Amino acid sequence: MNSKLNDFLKHLSVERAYSTHTIRNYRTDLIDWFSFLEEKKIKSPDHHNMREYLGILTEKGLSKRTIARKIACLRSFYKFLSLRWKAERNPVETISSPRLPHRLPHFLQIEEIERLINATENDRFSLRNRAIIELLYSSGLRVSELSGLNIEDIDFGNNTVRCFGKGKKERIVPFGSLAKEALEAHLRKGSKESGALFLNRLGKRLKTGGVWVIIEKERLKAGLFHLSPHSLRHSVATHLLERGADIRSVQEFLGHKRLSTTQIYTHLTTKRLKEVYDKAHPRA
Repeated sequence: MNSKLNDFLKHLSVERAYSTHTIRNYRTDLIDWFSFLEEKKIKSPDHHNMREYLGILTEKGLSKRTIARKIACLRSFYKFLSLRWKAERNPVETISSPRLPHRLPHFLQIEEIERLINATENDRFSLRNRAIIELLYSSGLRVSELSGLNIEDIDFGNNTVRCFGKGKKERIVPFGSLAKEALEAHLRKGSKESGALFLNRLGKRLKTGGVWVIIEKERLKAGLFHLSPHSLRHSVATHLLERGADIRSVQEFLGHKRLSTTQIYTHLTTKRLKEVYDKAHPRA
C-alpha cells in the first residue's frame, strides 16, 4: 500500500498540481486510515469499516470540516486506485460528507488594509514585505501563486501578472499603480539572480510558509485582530463587488472554476445593496 500511497501523492503533485499543504494533509489522512485498517486487521475494507472509522473520528472530537476533508481524501484515493489498478471495492462510494456550517470569509476594511501596508515601514525587508501585501491585495493572488512568481511574470507595461493557479491553469491578472510602485521599489533594492520575484533571508525563493510568517508579523505590528494571506484575497473580492464589479469578472479575476465559489462574497455586500435599494426603489 505504501507504493500506491506514494503514487497517489505524486499524482496529486504532478498531474493535479495540488499545493504542498494539501498533499501533506492528504498523506496524514491516508496514514491514519491505514493505521486503523492495520489495527483492525482489515485487508479489504468496505463501507461498514469506513463508517466505523468515521465514528471513531467523531468520538475523538474532530470537526465536521476535518472529517469532510478526510472523506474527500479517501474518495480521491480509491478513485485513483480504481482507475490505475481496477480496484473492485470502494469503501467510500456510499459515504456522504457531513453538512458543513456556512462560514463567511473574513475580510479587511479599507482602513485596515492601509494600516497593514503602513506597518511594513522601518524594517530590513520593508520593501519586500510592502510589495507582497500590495500585490496580494491588488491582484487577489493565492499565496501559492505569489510564491511561484518569477520576475519575468510581471508586465510593468500593462500592469499585469501571469500566474499559475490550481491545476496549473494560467491566467493574467491586473494590478494597480500602488502595487506597481511597491514592486518597482522592491526590485530596485538589489539584483534577483535566482529569477524568483520574492526571496527569503537566505536568498532563495520565498515559500508559502514564509509568506504566512511575514503577514503574521505585519498583522501584529498593525494591531489587527485576525489576518491571513487569504484574507487579502477575500478583501479585494469583497471591495470589488461593493463598488459594482460584475460577479463574472470577479470570478475570472480570482480564477474560480465555479461561479458558486465567487457568490459567497455577495453575502458580504448586503450593506451596499441595501443602500442602493433605499436610493433607487420608489417605495423604499
